[in-house]
Amino acid sequence: MPEAATAQAVTATIGDSEFDRDTAVTLREPGVYDIDLSAGWTIISAVNGGYLLAVLGRALADALPHPDPFTVSAHYLTASQPGPAVIRTDVVRTGRTLSTGQASLFQYDDEGREVERIRVLASYGDLDSLPDDVRTSAQPPAFPPMDQCFGSGDGPAPVSGSSAITERLMLKLDPATLGWALGAPTGKGEMRAWFGLADGRDADPLSLLLAVDALPPTAFEMGISGWVPTVELTVHVRFRPAPGPLRVSITTRNLAGGFLEEDAEVWDSQDRLVAQSRQLARVRLG
Repeated sequence: MPEAATAQAVTATIGDSEFDRDTAVTLREPGVYDIDLSAGWTIISAVNGGYLLAVLGRALADALPHPDPFTVSAHYLTASQPGPAVIRTDVVRTGRTLSTGQASLFQYDDEGREVERIRVLASYGDLDSLPDDVRTSAQPPAFPPMDQCFGSGDGPAPVSGSSAITERLMLKLDPATLGWALGAPTGKGEMRAWFGLADGRDADPLSLLLAVDALPPTAFEMGISGWVPTVELTVHVRFRPAPGPLRVSITTRNLAGGFLEEDAEVWDSQDRLVAQSRQLARVRLG
């Protein structure tokens, strides 16, 4: 583990944590799952996109013969709200090393009509069966030790209103990407942080789906405040993460026409690139 890391207090384990309970789905019938989306993973009143991806990821892990998400692509159609939801899955193809499935999450509007919130297409495999060879030019992000970074209790909330999700995360942001919190954004589309779950649960492939969408938007450091809703998010899981805090680095190179992309890398305590993602998000200008 890099010497920059500081150990978290471990009070929860994989399979027995708030994240596991709040992403648990109940099989109603083959291919159909029920869940009560927790209000604990919201920003303002909308459910976080990474949490939703983990919920759908857990349903697909049950529906498909392979255990681990390799690639997950999601389109966010309407904002999800805390409360009951139903997930419908469909097995597209099963193979020896990869299986592919799709899943959609639905809720009901005030008139009782079913509304699709998010649709996912994903391929699953077995991370433990992958070969050990790594040939890469990627380098872990360089930023200060955890005790020199800043958490949610050290400054203003990222957006006005409820930010319940911050109580469930261990986020320590690189001071170089915190100009927005001081009223002096750098103008660069960058955000970096140490990441973990607040109860000390170690990361696994499903929580990596949360990690890529858990930091404040890069738009803040570009001088734009407010909610930045995700339109599409694709995640590649590359390794099962080692125990310990993760490092997440997110960059934006292009904001145009009211949309921006965010490219994320997630590195584990053994300096391995364990997940990558790209998302398209809407920016509310003016």
